[in-house]
Amino acid sequence: MLTTLATQAAAMHPGGWHDGDAPAFWPVFPITFGLFWLAVLGAAFYLIRRRMNATASAAAAAADPMAKARSVLAERFARGEIDEEEYLMRVSTLRNGD
Repeated sequence: MLTTLATQAAAMHPGGWHDGDAPAFWPVFPITFGLFWLAVLGAAFYLIRRRMNATASAAAAAADPMAKARSVLAERFARGEIDEEEYLMRVSTLRNGD
């Protein structure tokens, strides 16, 4: 019974792509698939690299107390907590302390 059904199904279906010819656009799919995975890997590499650089710069800033002091001083000046004269005086004090 199964062989009869398989024979009938094979006889009704011509097989392949209409006499075995594939459509002309078939290479688009594997190329697109490969480009997709290249984009995914590139994005992962970019994000990992960016995170490593941020961690390294944060560690370098934490290791240098003078850089942290200059950063805090610049933030206070930007917020308006200190005026330009006081900022310049403190920056020169930090430079002389190096």
